[in-house]
Amino acid sequence: MNILVILIPASLILGGLGLLAFLWSLRANQYEDLDGDAWRILSDDDQPPAAD
Repeated sequence: MNILVILIPASLILGGLGLLAFLWSLRANQYEDLDGDAWRILSDDDQPPAAD
């Protein structure tokens, strides 16, 4: 039973760190252009990117 005194705060701290990392990634626009990277990897490097 004494181990719960350590495990519960540890799990709350780790969960909070994960939430903070997720919120940071939202603020840093990490999810802004999900399709762009997928298409960019398939494009040929010899050709200049098409102008939108």
